[in-house]
Amino acid sequence: MRRTFVPLVALLLLLAALATADLALAAPGQGFCRDLRHRLVRGGGQASGLFVIEAGSGKAVCARAARKSRPLASNTKIFTTATALGRFGPDARLTTKVLASGKVDRNGVLHGDLYLEGAGDPVLGSPAFYDAFLGLGTNLYALKRQIVARAEIKSVSGRLYADDTIFDRLRGVADSGYATSPYIGPLSGLSFNAGFGDSHAAAFSSDPARLAARKLGAALRGAGVAVKPEVALGDADDAQTHAIASVDSPTINAIVNSTDINSNNFFAEMLLKLLGAHYGSGGSTAAGAAVVEQYARGRGSSVHAVDGSGLTRANRASPLQVVRFLDGMRRTEVEDEFIGDLALAGHEGTVADRMHGTAANGRCRVKTGTLTGVSNLSGYCFTGGKTMIFSVLMGSVGDLGLAHAEQDRIAAAVAAY
Repeated sequence: MRRTFVPLVALLLLLAALATADLALAAPGQGFCRDLRHRLVRGGGQASGLFVIEAGSGKAVCARAARKSRPLASNTKIFTTATALGRFGPDARLTTKVLASGKVDRNGVLHGDLYLEGAGDPVLGSPAFYDAFLGLGTNLYALKRQIVARAEIKSVSGRLYADDTIFDRLRGVADSGYATSPYIGPLSGLSFNAGFGDSHAAAFSSDPARLAARKLGAALRGAGVAVKPEVALGDADDAQTHAIASVDSPTINAIVNSTDINSNNFFAEMLLKLLGAHYGSGGSTAAGAAVVEQYARGRGSSVHAVDGSGLTRANRASPLQVVRFLDGMRRTEVEDEFIGDLALAGHEGTVADRMHGTAANGRCRVKTGTLTGVSNLSGYCFTGGKTMIFSVLMGSVGDLGLAHAEQDRIAAAVAAY
């Protein structure tokens, strides 16, 4: 009897240590945490983790498998959009330009070419499209008025070129073999109508840059400017050009807001390439992902970023890393914008129909994430003068409705903590 008693005690102590290996929890929170862990596993299966802290004190109030890295799905957008806000600044805008080579004579003839130079603006398009589908946009046709009225061009001896060189010409991300995917319109440094071929969003364009140039050319001809209908790809930097027209996008903050609230994959991927173009080694998905990873490290966290939207399963982080990043964003100059751009529970976007009648309704700002077998919810809850930060990463989901229901109950409990 004596020989078996000591090993049993040691085993029990070891099990107790392992049970609290993620974090030591205060005694009053044990019941709270047991309930959250139960709901986590019930909704997401054993391959699920969570982490919850009270931000003011830094106190961890619940954890389960908090250090285990899991697929982020659209929680990847948390890292992408935060980096965009932090690096560009919330008030920055993207400027699409028309440049001209050659000079305009007294008869209004441009003896040279026109270049439509893309800035990687994800919302460039026609008002008919973006008013119907995006809710915000940059009017390509505003360039026509400047070319006609300000530059006083009546005829172009050369041709109209589309300059999309701010980005590479890979149209998708790893999930689709970098080709256009059903979930993301074709990525381009000169996009038009989010990559769709018409204002009805019926099908994607095979070449967004050429399409944008053709649309501008048609508008110019409609205004009486003689310009050839054939367009080509070209780099304005290869010619001696000067700007004759420009149009600015909505602010980066407005684009980030729509990206997060509506979980817009196309916007997220365009933002990622923009980060690569301006702050990395070039306008590619890989370059942008490296910028995001660097930014996360600067906030005391880390992430394995493969794309900007989360469609690729290799985007991974642990609940602990997500919470650390969210907490780190509270100590940046863009704290208010970043938090305000997340969807308000029960009111906006992907959580407009969730958490009604609970403590989370109107108190939590969150980001959802869904892939086959994966369902995530992370964000902030504000209650009683406290800020709670949580991340729920469910990795073996069999019933998405049940996963959402249990996530909503977890968020409600966190909001009421």
